[in-house]
Amino acid sequence: MRFGLPATEGLQAGGHLRAFFVIALLSVLMLTLLRTVGLRAFSMASETYTSGTHSAAFVTCPNEQVAKDLARAKLSQVELNWLHIHQGCLNRAGKGNVKRKYQSRGIVEKKLAACVNIVPKITSVYEWQGKIQEDSEVLLMIKTRSSKVASLAEYVRSNHPYEVAEVISLPIEQGNPPYLKWLGDAVPE
Repeated sequence: MRFGLPATEGLQAGGHLRAFFVIALLSVLMLTLLRTVGLRAFSMASETYTSGTHSAAFVTCPNEQVAKDLARAKLSQVELNWLHIHQGCLNRAGKGNVKRKYQSRGIVEKKLAACVNIVPKITSVYEWQGKIQEDSEVLLMIKTRSSKVASLAEYVRSNHPYEVAEVISLPIEQGNPPYLKWLGDAVPE
């Protein structure tokens, strides 16, 4: 004896066929997704990286020239000689700190960071001395070892024109393994 309507049997057969195609389609999509995730996991696992070994530090500057002075390599010996010869004139002109400024530049040259990105034209809104301020600034995004952040902050404080220079950092949790290896090779312990 059969239970159910004949129309129901037809729907069940069509429903099973539809379910089969949905499952097959989902399996193909899941296979692609699992393959991608698996390859990324293998890539991350094959390169050992301890979360927080490196950091991204951020520094704001009043303009692009200050940003470049902080980030770039120091002057050549010829330029330093010129500054040395003309130091007396610079002192009389009230610019005696020029030589110190140029001798001490170079976050990358001093191996305090592997890379400094200079992001132009940001707007900062902040409170300073009880008043709301709004200024155009330049942002330095600095990639370094977490162990170098204190030295980096000291360097920035010593060479930055602001009374209170912004130096903040965040640990890098994950990233492209070859890039993180390069970062570690570029900035020694």
